[in-house]
Amino acid sequence: MTNTSGAAHDAAPVVQRLIDDGHAVFVDERTLDEWLADGGECVVLLAGDPVRFPESLDVAVVLPELARLAAGRFGRTLRSAVATRAGEDAIARRFGSQRWPALLWLRDGGYVTTLAGMMDWDDYVANVAHALAQPTTRAPSVGIPVNAADSSARCH
Repeated sequence: MTNTSGAAHDAAPVVQRLIDDGHAVFVDERTLDEWLADGGECVVLLAGDPVRFPESLDVAVVLPELARLAAGRFGRTLRSAVATRAGEDAIARRFGSQRWPALLWLRDGGYVTTLAGMMDWDDYVANVAHALAQPTTRAPSVGIPVNAADSSARCH
């Protein structure tokens, strides 16, 4: 997958630095599955608009540190991606994320958890340990749609 310029993705400078320094790649709803196909522990940053969500810039700075933590303390490689601004809403819907910024934790293409918002370092350490220990599960957005107007769907 080729990294493209941040201008094409309207990335904040700190987010673009993640890409330029090789800590992450850009993904959107069309390229995410291709990126996930390489397997392993994966985190996708849903940064949102840094004007509306200024802590997204802090999370972008922490992301490479989380990868170092996963490798150093837990011996696991963590691959990172940043959802493009154009693709982040579709990715968020797919995995049931409703808060920005968020780190979607995925493993071998399956959903593990979402780490929402900026956290204290000790909370990040605990959440990384928890995510690495958890199995993949159904993403919160996946399920059977319910139509409340359909009387045949009611319980008796």
